[in-house]
Amino acid sequence: MAESNFVDYVKIYCRSGKGGRGSMHMRHVKYNPLGGPDGGDGGNGGSVILRGNHNYWTLLHLKYERHVFAEHGGNGGRDKCHGTNGKHAYIDVPPGTVVYDAETGRYVCDVAEDGQQVVLLKGGRGGLGNFQFRTATRQAPRFAQPGEPMQEMTVILELKLLADVGLVGLPNAGKSTLLSALSSARPKIAGYPFTTLEPSLGIVGYRDRQSFVMADIPGIIEGAAEGKGLGLRFLRHIERNSLLLFMVPADTDNIVGEYQLLLNELGKFNPQLLDKQRVLAVTKSDMLDDELVAMLRQDLTAGLRQAGLERTPLCFISAVAGQGLQELKDLLWQQLNSEANKLDAITAKADIDQLVHRDKDMQRFRQEIADEGEDLDIEYVDADDIEDIDDFEYLEDIDETDTLADGDARDTGGQRD
Repeated sequence: MAESNFVDYVKIYCRSGKGGRGSMHMRHVKYNPLGGPDGGDGGNGGSVILRGNHNYWTLLHLKYERHVFAEHGGNGGRDKCHGTNGKHAYIDVPPGTVVYDAETGRYVCDVAEDGQQVVLLKGGRGGLGNFQFRTATRQAPRFAQPGEPMQEMTVILELKLLADVGLVGLPNAGKSTLLSALSSARPKIAGYPFTTLEPSLGIVGYRDRQSFVMADIPGIIEGAAEGKGLGLRFLRHIERNSLLLFMVPADTDNIVGEYQLLLNELGKFNPQLLDKQRVLAVTKSDMLDDELVAMLRQDLTAGLRQAGLERTPLCFISAVAGQGLQELKDLLWQQLNSEANKLDAITAKADIDQLVHRDKDMQRFRQEIADEGEDLDIEYVDADDIEDIDDFEYLEDIDETDTLADGDARDTGGQRD
């Protein structure tokens, strides 16, 4: 059996670069025997950065790349030479990728847009050379800083397809047929269950050159939450859909009952899916004449009202015969542009604006402190008080210039390891 090219789950080990060590060097040449400290700073380590790229639509390119390393920063040198900064390691992922910590399962970040960059692991800062610690009372400091250590993490990348409309139904409900009829997508279509083994995306054209994206996922059956059939593995791909289109064939004995079965399986997977807007489409309606359609519509309306689902819009379609497809697109477009979806968009934008304003306030606060010239106390550690450089703990600080000193008193001569 050929291996599927659709990969929506990978686990990779990531490691950022450590910062380079600052140089402890004293300038001593024949024309300037007392030149003083001239040790340069170490370079910053590279970061591991996630980058959204719409040219990818699966995680297949990361399936066999299980280790991602950023470069370490170079050590500082004599004559105040700055160490080289390590190169960043970029991980290109399709929009809609969610990142979790593989050890704890904690949510880490999300890449939702093309070109969006998220720093997954920040590289260590380079240590300061002894030139940075010279003062009027300490003219020959014999210590320098080590670089900050690297960061490492094993992460799980999960792809959740971004689409406007998600198709939900039992096997052989006509989902793939509908997607091929409304878009240029060509999913596999056959007369046996579980023809669709991987999600498919299609762009549905609408009036005035407008369009929306439709996602087809493999069919689910009763007991899918317990692992029957293909289980609920692919339901993550409709978690971000604005609207769910439930499809039930017209020859089903109990259309409302099958609709409730699908809702029950979705609720077991993620109760929030039940809060999404829904449309019920009765497929294979070319088997019914106008009189039967009118009677069935009346019965279904009553059944939905009795089940407390009267707010679900209803339509009759046939993808093979092209019946009701334009009415379906009009209904989907109307629901996608309804006030409920607009309210969600406004709420999301308000949350983003709040974060932006909070970040600007923090930057303004830091600038005010810098303008006032408030000096932070710096505690220096002399080289003679430290026996082992490995026992030195690199403390976090507010600014790169306000750092603690390391106690490496040996003259490295600015040479790199």
